[in-house]
Amino acid sequence: MNDVLATERLVLRPVRPGDLAELRAHWTAPDVRRFLFDGAVLSSEEIVEIIKSSEQDFATSGYGLWTVRQREGTELVGTAGLRQLEELGLEVVYSLAPTAWGHGYATEAARAVVDHALTTLGLPEVLAEVDEGNTASVAVVERLGMTPFETVEGLLGPMVRYRRTG
Repeated sequence: MNDVLATERLVLRPVRPGDLAELRAHWTAPDVRRFLFDGAVLSSEEIVEIIKSSEQDFATSGYGLWTVRQREGTELVGTAGLRQLEELGLEVVYSLAPTAWGHGYATEAARAVVDHALTTLGLPEVLAEVDEGNTASVAVVERLGMTPFETVEGLLGPMVRYRRTG
């Protein structure tokens, strides 16, 4: 199975060990981590574990975490992927560099991941969990056709769970 996803403007490739420095710089940027990892600053060791877990998920299940880059560039624009949300199923996750905000890249990358999950992987649904104050991510999941179904308490406050069925 080809794990590379492509859209009109973006290429999504599975994360790999060589991405460690870029991922660390991206995920530790204050504006990126504000709603990601509950605001925690990840260590290099934690990022290595995320990469290893993603590689294992791709090997066994055909999903994981992708780097997001413009088709015509090499710079990391962000990340997107699928991960387990408790016992409920897989959730779409994404992060975007502040320099890439406002161009629709988060929606484009997340749509590629959701489409992969619902078509290629044949999942019955994809979930998302968004911090209540994260208006940009609420807009993304709504553009993806996801609908809210539950509000739960998170470490930083209420989180709204969304779903989209195939």
